[in-house]
Amino acid sequence: MNIITLTADGSNTLFNETIGEHYHSKHGALQESKHVFIEAGFKHLTTKQQAISILEVGFGTGLNFLLTLEHAVAQNLELKYTGLEAFPLELEALKSTGYQQYVPENIWNSLENNYLKALKAPVRLFPEQELFIPHTTLDQFQGPASFDLIYYDAFSVQHQPEMWSDEIIAHTCSFLKSGGTFVTYAITGKLKRALKSNGFTIEKLPGAPGKREMLRGTKL
Repeated sequence: MNIITLTADGSNTLFNETIGEHYHSKHGALQESKHVFIEAGFKHLTTKQQAISILEVGFGTGLNFLLTLEHAVAQNLELKYTGLEAFPLELEALKSTGYQQYVPENIWNSLENNYLKALKAPVRLFPEQELFIPHTTLDQFQGPASFDLIYYDAFSVQHQPEMWSDEIIAHTCSFLKSGGTFVTYAITGKLKRALKSNGFTIEKLPGAPGKREMLRGTKL
């Protein structure tokens, strides 16, 4: 069961009772998503290219996707977005977040009308933008090194330690192209060492409210 929770910036998140953690920061769901994934990830890369392929680990409420899609459509960027989700939310739970108020109506409608389809196969939302939400665990996901950007938005190491093991980080990094970017809200010595051992350079960036720092890695 998921419980709606108001965060400090006025946006909602959901509390996952099974995991025992919120999907987003209690200090601000919307501002965390914008800061970590849009500003440090998406905008960092799209200043250099007109097409982008993104893998999100933890599609969850779809907030990162909605904000990404809004920018991609506005900039006429080609977007292929794959959001892994082992435990997809019901459509009604997705709608209960109220995130439709933060993006244009056509962006929200494209997710609401295609969410269930995207859980089964890639869906073309707009002429240049595509969404696929594989209903699978990260360790079971397979594919080539075809992504430009990874949004690593798993639950925290305290609540889901298996998602932060050296083995699963190496598995995740295998899907990233050379020169690709890995961004996450977290930063630990263990995570930095795992990325460096997989051929990444590491940047420590200012974190979203409630966190002093975040991590961005580039695959050499």
